[in-house]
Amino acid sequence: MQQGTIAKKTDKGFGFIKQDGQSKDLFFHSNELQNISFDELQEGDMVSFEVGDSPKGPNAVNVSKI
Repeated sequence: MQQGTIAKKTDKGFGFIKQDGQSKDLFFHSNELQNISFDELQEGDMVSFEVGDSPKGPNAVNVSKI
């Protein structure tokens, strides 16, 4: 598991996580949230996640609020 911070959240059900120690933000979709709803998650919240692969590149999966 890796950790990061919610950097941006859209009104379309996805957003981006600022990864600790990385310069590029990682995409996440609301379908990958664990034990929290998309509406409860706020920019600046700390999260843990795993990095998965999608056709468009790496993305965050199994995202949980810390």
